[in-house]
Amino acid sequence: MPHRKPWDLPASEITPPEIYRERRHFMQGVAALAAGSLVGTAEEAQAGAKLAGVRASPYKLDDDRTPYKDVTTYNNFYEFGTGKDDPARRAGSLVTRPWTVAVGGEVRHARTYDIDSLLKLAPLEERVYRMRCVEGWSMVIPWVGFPLAEIIRRAEPTGNAKYVEFVTLNDPRQMPGQRSRVLDWPYVEGLRMDEAMHPLTLLTVGLYGELLPNQNGAPVRLVVPWKYGFKSAKSIVKIRFVEKQPNTAWMRAAPSEYGFYSNVNPNVDHPRWSQAKERRIGEFGKRATLMFNGYGDQVARLYSGMDLKRYF
Repeated sequence: MPHRKPWDLPASEITPPEIYRERRHFMQGVAALAAGSLVGTAEEAQAGAKLAGVRASPYKLDDDRTPYKDVTTYNNFYEFGTGKDDPARRAGSLVTRPWTVAVGGEVRHARTYDIDSLLKLAPLEERVYRMRCVEGWSMVIPWVGFPLAEIIRRAEPTGNAKYVEFVTLNDPRQMPGQRSRVLDWPYVEGLRMDEAMHPLTLLTVGLYGELLPNQNGAPVRLVVPWKYGFKSAKSIVKIRFVEKQPNTAWMRAAPSEYGFYSNVNPNVDHPRWSQAKERRIGEFGKRATLMFNGYGDQVARLYSGMDLKRYF
């Protein structure tokens, strides 16, 4: 019997969203945002507004979803502070409309998208991914977005484009954590081109069927589920195609602790702690960490022949 990939599953086997969605609205008056493919007009759209027209992805996980409350109140987003509750407490200062994302560098078609153009660029779908933090905790989150490859295809990278660099907003007035020197701002992340093109790499605009809350990287972020969470850049304003490997924020801050690839790997410890086990938020005990966060069947070929202890 041929083995079916997760994305080969029929839509009828997808767990209905209403079974696992724990609704929470951050802004009052969301009910008034009531029409169109996105509830309300672009200018009115707020975190917590329901995204309509989202199709179920054939990607399926049997893992229990992390409750919406935990997903939106326990975060790493240093632009708003280093505490796990800092983003939820402080991210209200972030203005997500108007918002633009500039796509450029080694491409034939540079372009700047406003957030509403991005929302319409490709069909939105819900994908439930495991997410693993380098600190040892994990979640299971139903993200809403579309493959990053959709933007890459439209940009038409030249032969010089070997990597994709992501730059996030740098505005200490809106992001008070940037007034500290914990990192060299702006936050910069990067992927190798084949990683960026992989169908699991998601450009994300929502979670649990709703627009991204500010503390989760609104209005647009990256999600790369086989890598540690810090690789999934939040509040993106630039996507650049470059020839040389980007010098990412965490590599500049602590190159011996945070490598460029940062694939989830239970066999390569962080210098200050083991990566062999993780604590799923909402569970008391620990579970074994899966190689590539459980996505090895899909992504291991990207690293064939590489020494994953050297290229960590």
